Amino acid sequence: MSETIRAIALLSGGLDSTLAARLVMEQGVDLVSLNFVSIFCTCTRGCGEGRASGEDGKPCRHEARLTAEELGLPFVVRPSTREMIEAVKHPRFGYGKNMNPCLDCRAGMLRRARELMPEFGARFLVTGEVLGQRPMSQRLDAMRRIERDAGVEGLVLRPLSSKHLPPTIPEREGWVDRAKLLGIRGRSRRPQMSLAEAFHVKGYACPAGGCLLTDPSFGRKIKELLEHDPDFSVNDTHLLKFGRHFRLDPATKAVVGRVERENAHVRALAREGDALLCATAGSSPDTLLRGDASDANLRAAAALTARYSKWRDESEVEIGVEWPRSERAPLALRVAPIGDAEAGRLAIGWA
Repeated sequence: MSETIRAIALLSGGLDSTLAARLVMEQGVDLVSLNFVSIFCTCTRGCGEGRASGEDGKPCRHEARLTAEELGLPFVVRPSTREMIEAVKHPRFGYGKNMNPCLDCRAGMLRRARELMPEFGARFLVTGEVLGQRPMSQRLDAMRRIERDAGVEGLVLRPLSSKHLPPTIPEREGWVDRAKLLGIRGRSRRPQMSLAEAFHVKGYACPAGGCLLTDPSFGRKIKELLEHDPDFSVNDTHLLKFGRHFRLDPATKAVVGRVERENAHVRALAREGDALLCATAGSSPDTLLRGDASDANLRAAAALTARYSKWRDESEVEIGVEWPRSERAPLALRVAPIGDAEAGRLAIGWA
């Protein structure tokens, strides 16, 4: 090429986007890697290689950043939590199998990537999408719909499937050689794995999606939250990631920590108006009560705390109640641990 052509590669850290970036780099295109992170991401490396996965206090390792480093690419990260929460609340294109608004998500990422093109001097966008791999967002009609909505028609190069797709602007302009792009389609991962071997790409992430919204249990929790509180906050969303969740009445829920790490998160997410409960004798989960702190709801939350404490077999357990970010005086309740059947009736998702 007589001049340097620059593009933005949407890099997830997964195999497909890694291979797409490599294919375009092989043609001399100067890439800037771009990654969007949100509260729904599960983008940590720990895929059977002994790497830390963020569990039990181990540090998370961001997949896209590691991949960018391995490819030698500049790495740009942008937050997308608020945009994603809005998409969950009001999906223009509907949900996938669970609560995943994949088309809205994809269109939003491409729209924001297009807006960044002038800043980086980029002429087009690169993604790792494979035609037919994902049933909702990677059908040809869905790809076209997303491009129209994002205002990026002709600007998105999908190197892994280009030979099954109409030529894009970078192909027509000669910025990339279409003959050197691929024609992968469908759900099989074998072609990508063979290409990874040829490119000596190792340690790539599992092919499953890295979004909590595709998880059935998390999906049930966020659907239930949306039904009871359509204007839920980032804090409400973050709380869904920890503990056992129970619905006490339409306006009130209790969240019971499962392990010490979750207890710490539950306590950190408590806000004004919430109550925090814990067995006064110790060996207890921390429970957050959010909503109507009536006597009945406090006692129900206390009974749940007792049920999941070391003292679950006692006839009565003393549960302390605190009011974070409030001057309200602490109190103590003596309650019987809630029974399994009643706990199951109140449980949201998997408890």
